[in-house]
Amino acid sequence: MKRREFLSSSLALAAAGVAPRNAQAAEGSIEILMDEPVGRIAPEFHGQFTEHLGGCIYDGIWVGENSKIPNEGGIRKALVDRLRQVELPVDRWPGGCFADSYNWRDGIGPQAERPVRTNFWANTRELWKAPDGPQKYEPNTFGTPEFMRFCQLTGAKPYFAANVRSLTPLDFYQWVEYCNSPAGSTTLAKQRAADGSREPYNVLYWGVGNESWGCGGNFTPQEYSTEFRRFTTWVANFGMRLHFIGSGPGASIEDARVDWTRGFFEGLAANDKGLLRWMYGLSLHYYCGTTGNGSSIDFDLPGWYQMLWQANVMDSIIPKHWLAMGEIDTDHHVKLVVDEWGAWHKGPSIDPRYLFSYPPSLRDALVTGITLDTFNRHAEKLAMCNAAQLINNIHTSFLALEDRFTVTPIFWVFDMYKAHRGGHSLRFVADAPSISYTYEGKNRTLWGLAGSASLHQKEKKLVVTVVNPRASEERTTGIVLRGASARSGRATVLTNTDIHARNTFERPDTVHPTEEPANVSGSRFTWTFKPASVTKLEIDLA
Repeated sequence: MKRREFLSSSLALAAAGVAPRNAQAAEGSIEILMDEPVGRIAPEFHGQFTEHLGGCIYDGIWVGENSKIPNEGGIRKALVDRLRQVELPVDRWPGGCFADSYNWRDGIGPQAERPVRTNFWANTRELWKAPDGPQKYEPNTFGTPEFMRFCQLTGAKPYFAANVRSLTPLDFYQWVEYCNSPAGSTTLAKQRAADGSREPYNVLYWGVGNESWGCGGNFTPQEYSTEFRRFTTWVANFGMRLHFIGSGPGASIEDARVDWTRGFFEGLAANDKGLLRWMYGLSLHYYCGTTGNGSSIDFDLPGWYQMLWQANVMDSIIPKHWLAMGEIDTDHHVKLVVDEWGAWHKGPSIDPRYLFSYPPSLRDALVTGITLDTFNRHAEKLAMCNAAQLINNIHTSFLALEDRFTVTPIFWVFDMYKAHRGGHSLRFVADAPSISYTYEGKNRTLWGLAGSASLHQKEKKLVVTVVNPRASEERTTGIVLRGASARSGRATVLTNTDIHARNTFERPDTVHPTEEPANVSGSRFTWTFKPASVTKLEIDLA
């Protein structure tokens, strides 16, 4: 009997031997294999991304020191408070496509003397008729010192994206020097002190370009491998082991773009395989797009399921690139860094000045749960992940417009899943009736339940997260812990009776998690997962 068949049979027998709550028959099964760890779930899997795009930086993060909006040194206080709550681990800046048109020197020194530049995104059609402002013409008010202040306030590690398309390796070396050289040691260290920080920032993560196959230079993978070598050769590390992250592919639903990964690795290792040791991670971008008319809040039932199906494509993209990397990097020194991911809709925008600033709905919360569970199940392959983007843009956890502010359903999923951080991912097997639907004339199938589990050995705690994608049907499920026994538990559930539900400035609590008792015990028990839900079970082990 094949392993999958054996597990399915075991689950069916286990579920059949337990009396489900409310006397219902178990309609699904989950098995968690305690003796099959996958890898550590790094806090960095829950990173964020902030680009000078739309209302992400200006009016999102930065409101100005003289603003009537409560702020900490010009940075929106409500955002800082929420990021402390969710314990933001790492943030990527300044882009995105913006990074490869950005000169870091424009963002240091006295703010009043910094130059105004045309923003990379100014030529986007949606902004042609929008009022002029920092979204079109970059004032450089928010530069390296301000970003580092933001990181210090929130506790996040900084992850910088360097300009490969339009600057030189020397510019890159000097940015590292500005950030990391010892106090008073160099002219740039003295400039950093004048900008507010005598002590070095000690920036560890450095992205070498962004989307170098496209807006970052239209390089071939072989050409980019040469650029990566140029930019990372003999960079002063000031006693740190800098983590250089290569610009990897932009995967899509139709094409995982493994050709870029394979070509870049072959080019980098062509003359010296040891050069792979210079690279900490390879970036990977995947946006699961949108459906129908592109609205984040106006979609039909097939559009609901199709969006979740598209999010699930991540589960196949990661192993494809991992295998391609392993053809050259046989000991897998280099890990994947999924530093842009999320659902990307067309609207509706909360303000005409802000590109891609729309209210995420419950559907986007489930996309988040599906994706974070995918990362957990592939923990051994990943070093970092960064949702795009933090505030007022694409797959956003927050919306802000002048003095108004709200968290989105996406934020609550990150808040729930932080319980996984630092634990070891365990093999997770789910079996439930699949969902059949028709989208744009094609018959599709989506699994009925999916999730992940992590063990926190010191606390003797098991964290289980599960997404039930069914829009209107709960799912009573038999759960088996192979090699452990539950003593007690508690549950957190994020859902709503309306699959289009969202949080607004006027109704900021429409979608929020609720806690409920979890009467679980032994190695076998049942749980009923609510429709259209993300559920977290925190289980204390005997």
